[in-house]
Amino acid sequence: MTKHRLTDQQARRVAAQRTHSGIDPNDAGEAGVVIASYGKQVLVEHDDQQRTLCHLRAHLTPPVAGDQVIWAPSEETGVISALIERRNVLERPDIRGRLRPIAANIDLMLVVFAPEPAPQPHLLDRYLVAAAYIDVEPVLVLNKADLITGTDLTDQLAVYAALGYRTLITDHSMPHAEDLMEVIGDDTLILVGQSGVGKSSLIQRLLPDVAIRVGALSVVADKGRHTTTTTELFPLPQGGRLIDSPGVRDFGLSHLPIEEVERGFREFQPLLGHCRFRDCRHQSEPGCALLNAVSEGVISPQRFDSYLRIRDDLQSSN
Repeated sequence: MTKHRLTDQQARRVAAQRTHSGIDPNDAGEAGVVIASYGKQVLVEHDDQQRTLCHLRAHLTPPVAGDQVIWAPSEETGVISALIERRNVLERPDIRGRLRPIAANIDLMLVVFAPEPAPQPHLLDRYLVAAAYIDVEPVLVLNKADLITGTDLTDQLAVYAALGYRTLITDHSMPHAEDLMEVIGDDTLILVGQSGVGKSSLIQRLLPDVAIRVGALSVVADKGRHTTTTTELFPLPQGGRLIDSPGVRDFGLSHLPIEEVERGFREFQPLLGHCRFRDCRHQSEPGCALLNAVSEGVISPQRFDSYLRIRDDLQSSN
């Protein structure tokens, strides 16, 4: 990873942030990207993949993996003085319903599913809605293809491909990750999916040098602390960056308005607003454009059922 440079617009925003916080905007500092966050300490990567453990100034919101920051060396470690405005941030509600950021500045979301465990179409559609909400491109990855029997899964993947989603079929017999790297390019990606679908094996294909992972975790204040649930960012050998978040297995969407859920179903877009009744709930109303599209085969019944389930969840949580 080369030197991180700010655009003129980013530099102006950082200066404004520093001024607002009582910091001299002309103070020395350089750009870096957050590799991992450990509470009040943050591991920052800067020139030529050098890494420095940094503390946060008191006024700052804790950053997450993928955040761009301004930092400067201090006596023993470093100090972060400003966060650069995010392009996007992936969040999920905690057990109390409060939104918690997971990762920032993502380009791709690889949605992984497999023959085993049996895929949950409604969960796949939740990931796609979450990706649309933060303007991240999703790529559906059918993993463990060697276990496929019949055509159900490939037919299901074809439904998404017909909607314009990028798709990929892979298995353990493709050990060198050329298929994945072609999809990733120089982008920053995050993997999501059910437990057991092979996300770890995909990560190992992308990061064959296990020392990369060990090295990133070795520089923390509380040495020996268990860190397997920490979201981390890793540069990929052939370009691009991987954000590994072991906790991203499901997305609660209770914080989204129904309009954003509908936006996540891209096949709905030409039809919304064309129902006979303005307050149509798309259930049994006559003249419903969505129901007519389902009956005509324009909208997949499975996808429509996913939408109804998500909508019912939103209503029950509010």
